[in-house]
This record gives sequence, structure tokens and C-alpha cells, in this order.
Amino acid sequence: MNQINPAKLHLSKWTAVNPLNREKHFLVSEIEFDEDGTVLVCKLESVLSNKEYSIDWVELKDQEKWLQGWK
Repeated sequence: MNQINPAKLHLSKWTAVNPLNREKHFLVSEIEFDEDGTVLVCKLESVLSNKEYSIDWVELKDQEKWLQGWK
């Protein structure tokens, strides 16, 4: 399980374990919090195509789906 601090997610780099459409490397381009500090929105941007995807940030903790950094 990846250790993640939600406050440090912005501009962090991630590698998809199972790439889709040759998109493997991603950057957290946008993160929004509510007043309690809970993550409301997390968007990943593909480095290859610049497409943005909204995901549940908790998915990034799953090492079977995501690796921290670009590998």
C-alpha cells in the first residue's frame, strides 16, 4: 500500500501498472479540498496525451494499480 499525504498530492507523479491506450505516466494536475481537509476532486493528467481523468484519490494507494513516480 502506497503511503500518501493528500496535502502533497498536487503535481505528484504516478505510473499506471496496467496502461490504457499507451498512457502510463500521469501527473496530479488538480486537487480540491473541502473546509475539513477532505479531498473532493482529484484529477490526473496523462503526460503522453494531456487528457485529464477524475479519479478517487484513494485508488492511488493500491500498488496493484499505481506506482509512485515515473517508472
